[in-house]
Amino acid sequence: MLVVNDSYPGPEIRVHRGDTVFVNVHNQGSYGFTIHWHGVKQPRNPWSDGPEYITQCPIEPGTNFTYEVILSDEIGTLWWHAHSDWTRGSVHGAFVILPAENETYPFRPPDADQTIILQSWYNEDYLQLIRNSLLTGFAVGTPNAYAINGHLGDTYGCNDTIFRMEVDYQETYLLRIINAAMNEEKFFSIANHTLIVVAQDASYVQRFATDYIMISPGQTVDVLVHADQNIGQYYMVMRNFHDSGAPSNNSITTGIFRYKNSVGGLISNASLVKLPLPDDTNATNSFLGRIRNTRVRQNPRFNVPRRIDRRVYITISTNSIPCSNPECFPLPGRRFVAALNNVSFEFPSVDILQAYYNRSTNGVFTTDFPQEPPEFYNFTGDLAGVNTNVTMGTRAVTLNYGEAVEIVFQATQFGAGGSHPLHLHGFSFYKVGTGSGNFNNVTEPRSYNLVDPPLINTVHVPAKGWVALRFFANNPGVWFMHCHFERHSSWGMDTVFIVKNGATAKTSIRPPPATGMPVCSGA
Repeated sequence: MLVVNDSYPGPEIRVHRGDTVFVNVHNQGSYGFTIHWHGVKQPRNPWSDGPEYITQCPIEPGTNFTYEVILSDEIGTLWWHAHSDWTRGSVHGAFVILPAENETYPFRPPDADQTIILQSWYNEDYLQLIRNSLLTGFAVGTPNAYAINGHLGDTYGCNDTIFRMEVDYQETYLLRIINAAMNEEKFFSIANHTLIVVAQDASYVQRFATDYIMISPGQTVDVLVHADQNIGQYYMVMRNFHDSGAPSNNSITTGIFRYKNSVGGLISNASLVKLPLPDDTNATNSFLGRIRNTRVRQNPRFNVPRRIDRRVYITISTNSIPCSNPECFPLPGRRFVAALNNVSFEFPSVDILQAYYNRSTNGVFTTDFPQEPPEFYNFTGDLAGVNTNVTMGTRAVTLNYGEAVEIVFQATQFGAGGSHPLHLHGFSFYKVGTGSGNFNNVTEPRSYNLVDPPLINTVHVPAKGWVALRFFANNPGVWFMHCHFERHSSWGMDTVFIVKNGATAKTSIRPPPATGMPVCSGA
């Protein structure tokens, strides 16, 4: 297993709001990789964003590269992870942004905080898993298990320890929960304890009490927990939310919330903890519907576009293409791919950012990504007779600096259907609307929430439904957008947004680092 500093998960980085952080990454492994600072906007600095062949070439074995991580208005919990093939499965860790020296929390400071990372566990090598999948078109199998902070718990029959969080009676704890799983959205709960949701994706939200949370891969959720129950040991549990036709390992994974000086066994059986069933769409929608922005001074300035200059309407699908391998799946001569607006993304052999910055784009990428579906049909209904063909390409969207942008993601029933977590690098965006069925560009905007929409960087797109996002394109650079289910991103459910420079130096991409960037072998 490839890990950072001999630890799984990797080391936690704790900084303060507004800091600039330099992280020198030495590759002592056997293949190249990159690191992405998930949710950090990196103003004007795509050079340190990290996605492989989008903003940089891999850090090759035996070499190193220093990332300059520039924080702006982010506050709370983010994370870092590898952004090369499936390497993030074992190369990831928390990125905690504490209040600046003159700031406080918008609630009574907790007595302590604890990071909780939810993970997928495979017995095989992550890189080999995805290489085999791309060769044959077979989906990578379900994980052998799941883990909390690197521990598989007591439900898998493994000789593994269980993660224990020790607490003092009547104290309050801030849990920083990160979903680092490869392809699974997660429910999480602590037996007999109420969770008070206070933040999502490094932005504070209106506080509310809940028995559980639902968190998508890539997302972070901060919750307060008051240790006010009888002294003892209580299960913390997670399991999948799963609403597609793809296979799923819906096992319960456990940790322990342990009061100091407690004796005896656990208070409750893990299977008896209040946790929604894996296919409980109502529980998911209910939780997500309660997340609202809050106007506290510690939050990023509220700036939702009320009028838009550009709408990009994107359908999400899994499809198939011809395959020469006789072992191809799902049919002989065909293999699975994934697409946005019927375009399956192909990674170039050199990185897009340098090609764009150096104006040497010929043969690297084009700027003709379709900004609406090439064909309109009943996306969430019967797809019999609908053309499932896709085109392969490295096609980007270009935005003018300062444009007010709306992106509508539309789920379809192609392939296994189901929900998708979509992540946009370089920005946080406002989730202004969501609904079931097919998006209607006349009626749906009338119901948008422009008063207190959550400010996030990764969004849950509901199965058989849609979600609408808004933001200002005020961060010049090359920014990756992709599904955070790794199997879908690997199959091509990706694209790139290029934000052009503004009229001044302060609204333009910074020059590349003086020490240089990693070099692509295909350059």
